[in-house]
Amino acid sequence: MMAERLKKNRTRLIVLGILAVLFVSASQGMSTEDWVITVMRGLAVGAITFLVAAGFSLILGLMDVLNLAHGEMFMLGAYIGWTVYVRPDTFVDALTPLLLLAAGLMLMPVLGVWLGQRPLPGKVNQIWPWLGLAAALALLIYALRQWPLAMWNPGVFAESPATFSLAMSQGTMQLPAAAVATGLSPWLLLMLLGLGSTLLAAALVGMRLRGQTAVSAPYLSKSPLILAGGLALAGVFIFALNDGLTAWLYRLNHTALFALAIVVATAVGGLLGGLIESTLIRPLYKRPIYQIMLTLGISFITIELVRAIWGRPEFTMPKPEMFAGTGAGCGREVVSIVERLANQCATIFLFNGRIRTYNEIFIILMGLIVLVGVWLLLQRTRLGMIIRAGVQDSQMVEALGINVRRVFTLVFSLGVALAALGGVLAAPSIGLSNGMGGQFLLLALIALAIGGLTSYPGAAAGAVLVGLLQQFIIKYGQLGINLPFLAEPFKPSPPLVPASTVLFMVIILLLLPNGLFGRDE
Repeated sequence: MMAERLKKNRTRLIVLGILAVLFVSASQGMSTEDWVITVMRGLAVGAITFLVAAGFSLILGLMDVLNLAHGEMFMLGAYIGWTVYVRPDTFVDALTPLLLLAAGLMLMPVLGVWLGQRPLPGKVNQIWPWLGLAAALALLIYALRQWPLAMWNPGVFAESPATFSLAMSQGTMQLPAAAVATGLSPWLLLMLLGLGSTLLAAALVGMRLRGQTAVSAPYLSKSPLILAGGLALAGVFIFALNDGLTAWLYRLNHTALFALAIVVATAVGGLLGGLIESTLIRPLYKRPIYQIMLTLGISFITIELVRAIWGRPEFTMPKPEMFAGTGAGCGREVVSIVERLANQCATIFLFNGRIRTYNEIFIILMGLIVLVGVWLLLQRTRLGMIIRAGVQDSQMVEALGINVRRVFTLVFSLGVALAALGGVLAAPSIGLSNGMGGQFLLLALIALAIGGLTSYPGAAAGAVLVGLLQQFIIKYGQLGINLPFLAEPFKPSPPLVPASTVLFMVIILLLLPNGLFGRDE
């Protein structure tokens, strides 16, 4: 048995052995300090790439959906995280209308049962959903335009996101003035938002039921009603405590505020993924070309939305206090890692190499936590068993009485949530820009091609290899490579960094068409 397995995986083992030899050989030309810094930076890039690649792999593996908007979900997670972290007043102001909108959409299952039993006759059934959608959008747009929302102004430098980030990093950030509602009273705006959200849900259900006759009443769960009521009450409660909650968040420790930003960005990514799958992707499962066009359109819309709200210029996101300490306890003479971590130092020394605690310690740690957590979910839970079975044969899983649609929604939500998590973690490290989504989606696709498109371990291995390769090329661009017949060391230019990953992918696919850990189809 062992001999057959070795023979079957001979090419894969040879390739892995060659990669190990090349890695060791590349390390020999560096000092210990350079080697440690390069490896840690490579692992950090690999961790962020893995968060994008893992979600993409889960969605593609179970649902056969090529989500080209996945990179923009990564970018959106970064910008949402920045908003919660740097401008929590904007986050609190926007939370109430978002919760009311979510409450209305949660009523869709209840409205589906109610409207399914009472179809309207003839053309009325065809027309009313469009009229309801137009009325709902008119109500929501009118209410949102007058909603008191504290905002920045990307067109004015003194009020731009970059200025607020700088003020926070310098400790000069002050609580901005509260926004004031224009026109109608805020409580009337609340009613309009609730009415518009409910009407929007009814219109969406009506579009799905067009042309259908009356259906028998299925079992109606009370969960959607309870959840919708809870979201609506939470929205009203937050609105009533708006000023006090905003002041409390501004007094909060920056590390705790950053943790909140991580939770919120990840949760918003998951909710947005579930909404996209249930309303846009689900009707197109049998039309793969339409799926590609749709997700590509979502990516363009997301980019333009980010540009309209946060502006086009790049800006930074301050690191949390836990990873930004300097001073006497973080000087060169302090060599104890424990002491540096206790003093919340921005850097520590490892084998004489100065590495950044956030970029090369925290991000790698978070990547490992996600790697183990998702692996446990897939291998040790009933949901994971259903997901793995659905990858193999979704029709058989559905024949067993399992709601595959719900599983699809959960997987899509999980995949987008992982991308959003990667975005908010990457923001303090690489900054925020409109192109960060496309950049990391390309890296994720290359990593998946190297490791195996639908392989979760392959996503991790491919991401690490891509990160290490890039950082070694960057380091040798500084040190140079001694090659035969050359008088001077060869220094790879910056364009060779992305080219090297593509070339590496081509070589791997020539030797292993399914990737390092891909299954034979």
